[in-house]
Amino acid sequence: MKKILVVAESIDLEDSSGTKGRVALIKNLHKSGFEVIVYHYTRKEIQLDGIPCHSIKENRKTILFFLSRTERYLRYWFNLKLYKLIEQVLGFSFTLFNDRNSILAALNKIKGFEPDLVLSLSKGTSFRPHHALLKIPKWHSKWMAYIHDPYPFASYPRPYDYVEPGHQKKREFFLNVSEKACFAAYPSELLARWMESYFPPLKGKSVIIPHQIDEEEIDSPELPEYFKKNTFTIVHAGALMNARNPMGLIKAFRKFLKEVPEAAEHSQLLFIGKKSKYTPEFEELKKEIPQFYSSDDYLPFTQVQAIQKNAAVNVILEAKGPISPFLPGKFPHCIQTGKPILLLGPYYSESRRLLGADYPWWSEIDNEEKITQQIGEIYFKWLNNQMFMGCDYSFLREYLSASSLNQLNELIN
Repeated sequence: MKKILVVAESIDLEDSSGTKGRVALIKNLHKSGFEVIVYHYTRKEIQLDGIPCHSIKENRKTILFFLSRTERYLRYWFNLKLYKLIEQVLGFSFTLFNDRNSILAALNKIKGFEPDLVLSLSKGTSFRPHHALLKIPKWHSKWMAYIHDPYPFASYPRPYDYVEPGHQKKREFFLNVSEKACFAAYPSELLARWMESYFPPLKGKSVIIPHQIDEEEIDSPELPEYFKKNTFTIVHAGALMNARNPMGLIKAFRKFLKEVPEAAEHSQLLFIGKKSKYTPEFEELKKEIPQFYSSDDYLPFTQVQAIQKNAAVNVILEAKGPISPFLPGKFPHCIQTGKPILLLGPYYSESRRLLGADYPWWSEIDNEEKITQQIGEIYFKWLNNQMFMGCDYSFLREYLSASSLNQLNELIN
């Protein structure tokens, strides 16, 4: 049995959509027959069924910890934003350096387990496990660095790209990762090509491991009161980043209600997630469109899954730009429901590539006319119990399943 050591920044399902994807991957690695051990920096005890999980403790007795907390308190109490200067000089925060050392210390204590593959999984833009593994040369020939998003921010496609403090040192760090890691794993084929264009040493190392469907049965919680059962419900679940402008969808929904007035009594548009820059506008729209609702905060993951499962349509909303190389963390959840996905994003998009060029319910994010038309088409299919027409996801369910991990057997010596 091949052995995999997973070094994860977090395995807490509630902290981000990215972590949900990493946990599904870990579970499916175990399901595929690998012997998996997880070391994670969630800093609380979390166990996954049948998989040994070890929580790495933060080292609070170091000068780096003292400096990190001093910077944090100065920022909180006196609004002194020293972190920009620190990152400009060092590339990274004191906190990241201390976290890296904490992870490194825990990994160096591992005894009696010789992995065939070491898989580093992070979240957001921190890549803490990758920082730690750079310091363990004995594992570089077995190291698979999972790259979930472009890095650093200047490598993002428009409109997300910007030059952050310490950019050059961040780039040097990632160039080091691209040189030292034996494999580079990505959830998206477009992302692999995108990152190879910025970091040539990644070429020839790419392994596509899409976000996984977790088939584990969970007890569905009660749906929230604002979710009306047996209605034509369109749901967007997840964070609304500034670049993910939802107004094209909302205006199209309002226009749909005007064009099909009989739908008003049994239709709703829900945005599930924390507050965003669009929240003030949402509050005004709620007064104008009673069928529109937005939550004030995230909901537990299991409840979001229940909402997506009971919705008529799930929305994937991407930024207006030339390309979206990301595979959204919600993509496998939407596929799992078997319901139509209203994909709003660029022509060049990993989600669109997977759904297919002929997928009927894709539009640019601001094409109100087309979105209105598509909402109407899906509504009448829903009304006539033809919901599954045009959304045969059988191939994608296989692509996003544990069977896609069999390729790792060929990579591991």
